[in-house]
Amino acid sequence: MKNLKFLVIVLIALTFSCKSDKKGGSDYSVTKSDSEDIAAVRVSDEEMKRGSEIYFDRCAGCHGSSRLGATGTHLLPVRPEGSDKPGTLEFGTDGLKAFIENGTPGGMPEWKGIMTDEEIELMTRFLQVDPPVIPPYGIGEITNSWNLIVPVADRPTKPEHNRNIDNYFGVIMRDAGKVAIIDGDTKEQLAVLKTGFAVHILRTSASGRYIYSVGRDGRITMIDTYTKSPSIVAEVKGGFDARSVEVSKFRGYEDKYLVFGGYSPSHIAILDAQTLEPLSVTPTAGNACDGDKEYLEEARVASIVASHTDPVWICNVKETGMVWIVDYTDPRNPGITQIPSARFLHDGGWDSTGHYFLVAANASNKIVVIDVPNKKLVKIIETGIKPHPGRGTNIKNDLGNLWVTSHLGENKLSFIKTNPGEGQWTVVKEVQATGNGGGALFVKSHPKSKHLWVDRTLNPNAELNSVVDVFDTNTLELKATLPAPEGVDGRAVHMEYNKAGDEVWVSYFMGENSAIVIYNDKTLKVKKIIQGDWVENPTGKFNVYNTTNDIY
Repeated sequence: MKNLKFLVIVLIALTFSCKSDKKGGSDYSVTKSDSEDIAAVRVSDEEMKRGSEIYFDRCAGCHGSSRLGATGTHLLPVRPEGSDKPGTLEFGTDGLKAFIENGTPGGMPEWKGIMTDEEIELMTRFLQVDPPVIPPYGIGEITNSWNLIVPVADRPTKPEHNRNIDNYFGVIMRDAGKVAIIDGDTKEQLAVLKTGFAVHILRTSASGRYIYSVGRDGRITMIDTYTKSPSIVAEVKGGFDARSVEVSKFRGYEDKYLVFGGYSPSHIAILDAQTLEPLSVTPTAGNACDGDKEYLEEARVASIVASHTDPVWICNVKETGMVWIVDYTDPRNPGITQIPSARFLHDGGWDSTGHYFLVAANASNKIVVIDVPNKKLVKIIETGIKPHPGRGTNIKNDLGNLWVTSHLGENKLSFIKTNPGEGQWTVVKEVQATGNGGGALFVKSHPKSKHLWVDRTLNPNAELNSVVDVFDTNTLELKATLPAPEGVDGRAVHMEYNKAGDEVWVSYFMGENSAIVIYNDKTLKVKKIIQGDWVENPTGKFNVYNTTNDIY
């Protein structure tokens, strides 16, 4: 499959039956059988194609590839059996329009001004007809998509330059489907590479040589930093929709294996990290962690992290609330330990020891703590409404070693004590950022810094979503609120430190003048603004050294 549009066409063709209209074309219609007040909702073939593209791009991450719900509610025409959430037909066109345009206090952004009026109107109808069914996509399809551009034997054995790869930054240009590589020492753009659609994250190999991107179209792109200019050496498509990849980091397995986490289809795929050759696929469908052990076909793989102390990955299965510990010593037949926790698992990171993994079950308003070497659940901690930590961050002060999460659904930072003693695995402090409401996506600090940075990207208030707040890590008091610099606009998102821990890079996107703004972490003054035609709505930024070594 060459691109997203072709995929969407295939999905729709396989899913929907067509009815001939008076003009000889086709349309899709749904009526709510138990109400005469709701007229048939009709969507043409072309509108279905366009609606599927918009949904995939804007909505699937929170509401599910099949619209079954996760962080956000289900978006099915008729209320599912046992659900307390109305079907979209019950809201009707006007009700759906109000939600789409204005967002919700729980963290859904307002789409008016981002989507056109025509797109919003289309989505109000698209959401009132049945969703597509995901076709099969397994090891055969993955293998057919594999493209080894530069064999290992033809790659350089040492860097063809004198630059400091450890301080390279990979920067996602999400909407452009590109990744830029920037020299963090000189601030020069070294390459802008065409990757997957709507790249979500970047991960680095254990040696730091390779950068791997994964797009929301499921495409993995492997970038070699040893070449004179960073270049793509392999690609493969692991599924239709994805959010995560990770590499093997345990001693003796450096740069050997890579794991792909599929949203659609729901599976993990293990690949050769040197070539991206597919080795195995394991579906993640299964029973939920709670209640009546509901069996879920759509069990998407959210965050993945690699252990430095054991030859395992931690794969978080969103809908089931199961934490998978995947042993990769036999990558074709991986050993898997499933740990029940809480729904719906999303993102998270390591505590300061690298022994415990903390992950947000954001629809449950909880943080789950996993003892990775001993493969067991330690604690489920109540925090705030829809915690969204990114990978979280680790700081230390008089309260102890603390792991921090922000929240999508309310203005709260929660500080969880991680070191042994009184209060371990409890929220020992809560503070608020500037203004009201939630919308925070990421928190960030560094072992050499005395500051904690927080964004408010999804807050509906433009005066809040365009700033970053900086807290003192010792007092946990708000130290400064930094607005977008002159000549820069849009939403501030995702902070990343350089290797030395004395610079913070912040993205500004969804504005007319997007940019990467680099702050001096000690003075909080702007050090440099990176702009240009090639800076297209930058979002996530990943420093090679910090990403390789899980420094946050």
